[in-house]
Amino acid sequence: MKYLAAYLLLNAAGTTPSADKVKEVLSAVGIEAEEEKVSALISSLEGKNVDELIAEGNEKLSAVPSAGPASAGGAPAAGGEDAQEEAQEEDKEESDDDMGFGLFD
Repeated sequence: MKYLAAYLLLNAAGTTPSADKVKEVLSAVGIEAEEEKVSALISSLEGKNVDELIAEGNEKLSAVPSAGPASAGGAPAAGGEDAQEEAQEEDKEESDDDMGFGLFD
């Protein structure tokens, strides 16, 4: 991922990414680049438009199913709506404890 990030930074800066330039970016942040990984990245992206690759990736991500509210905790817990109402009432009672009286009134 760090190799790709360096490549994308170079591309965003308007510089044509090369193996040496990717190594420079990585060494600037204290990362020792592995020659095989840099070579593999450069060869796999050679002749490709980064903007088109990102657009293709976004299309693929939009096709991935995501969890709905039921699996994200949006569904009522065991006990249903009654338990939720009780919890809301308890919260309201706790917030109204001082009834407008301060500590030094």
